[in-house]
Amino acid sequence: MTSKSGPPKKLVTRTASGALNARAHLLIPGGGHTYAKADDQFPEDMPIIVARGAGCRIWDVDGNEYIEFGMGLRAVTLGHAFAPVVAAARDALCLGTNYSRPSAIEVQCAETLQALIASAEMVKFCKNGSDALDGAIKLARAYTGRTKIAICGDHPFFSVGDWFIGSTAMPGGIPQWIRDQTLRFTYNDLASLAALFDRYPQEIASVVMEASRIDEPQPGFLQGVHDLCRARGAIFVLDEMITGFRWHRSGAQHVYGVRPDLSTFGKALSNGFSVSALAGRRDLMEAGGLRAPGERVFLLSTTHGAETHELAAAIATMRFYVDNDVTGVLHALGARLRSRIEDAARALGVQDHFKLLGRDCNLVYAARDAAGQGSNAFRTLFLQETIERGMIAPSLVVSYSHSEADIDAAAEIVYRALEVYRDALKNGIQHYLRGRPVRPVMRPFV
Repeated sequence: MTSKSGPPKKLVTRTASGALNARAHLLIPGGGHTYAKADDQFPEDMPIIVARGAGCRIWDVDGNEYIEFGMGLRAVTLGHAFAPVVAAARDALCLGTNYSRPSAIEVQCAETLQALIASAEMVKFCKNGSDALDGAIKLARAYTGRTKIAICGDHPFFSVGDWFIGSTAMPGGIPQWIRDQTLRFTYNDLASLAALFDRYPQEIASVVMEASRIDEPQPGFLQGVHDLCRARGAIFVLDEMITGFRWHRSGAQHVYGVRPDLSTFGKALSNGFSVSALAGRRDLMEAGGLRAPGERVFLLSTTHGAETHELAAAIATMRFYVDNDVTGVLHALGARLRSRIEDAARALGVQDHFKLLGRDCNLVYAARDAAGQGSNAFRTLFLQETIERGMIAPSLVVSYSHSEADIDAAAEIVYRALEVYRDALKNGIQHYLRGRPVRPVMRPFV
């Protein structure tokens, strides 16, 4: 793990970032390729354009240094430019990236994942989480002959596919009949899912959810979902894009003792390289192969789905997890960060207004105003003050490369930011916040 003795030096300028950000908006819709990284998710006067990263730190094009949390939307679990992963990808690159027939590394990567994930009887690799979830939906619909999908409404994002986007606040371009196929149930409320099965008998093809996000599953809930799917003839799909390789190297399904029919992995699977996976029951997965007894399913087929260097990165990442207690480190560092920040919030009297939520390995925060209501303005103020002091924290998700010294430096930055937060609660946020508040990604109008 990397180590630093203190917080980064105070920021000097963002001139180059500002100019490059302006050029990006002329060329790229939204100025970037991921909505969660866009300008509207950060303070208005802080257009940071990243130049490089190492460990848990990044540097912008102006040379400013930041301790990073969130780590590439939770994809970079080991750390930026993590040497064993980079070396594996580099070695594979020298042998070629893409051929006209499958490569040996495709089998090696599938075997490596299968050895870790008990439910992975077969594996199909692709590039992003949306592809993997879309494949799972297609298999479930083909297997059951049904069309409707029940998703956990408390989990924010599953896919860029029509079946999911049509259910969000940004359904533009999705026909109404597709929107009508996706239903919502409530996390930790098995009765809400049962009610959907009762309302739409023999119509629900699949139940899609994460094992947990902010709240832990209540005893028996996940197994109850599994059993309900069995009883009603639906396919149980577990989205492990975030929980996989963060909760445990064998996934949240191992932690909670539940076996889904299909599950999807990505993000930490390859430490940020573009690899995702659909894994699950052989009889389901074979429908997308060459041995299907019935009508074939066009499952997943992409030119770049099995690039050698990215699969090599995934193998190196998984092997590092086997040889090292990565998730133990993530939980310990997250617990240290939680303790230090909660102590700071109590010392400043803002513990009811700035709350840490979620598992230690996957911390997020809730910003609340003087009335105790969730506030995008106060979230923006927190981001403003932490960025100004050399820390980027859309969440407080740690990586294996954060050291205890990094955690302590970050906690000191948060303390200083919460001093301003406290004053804003007392005197009015308009005296402290520069520019407009951040806004939800999923909203119908600009």
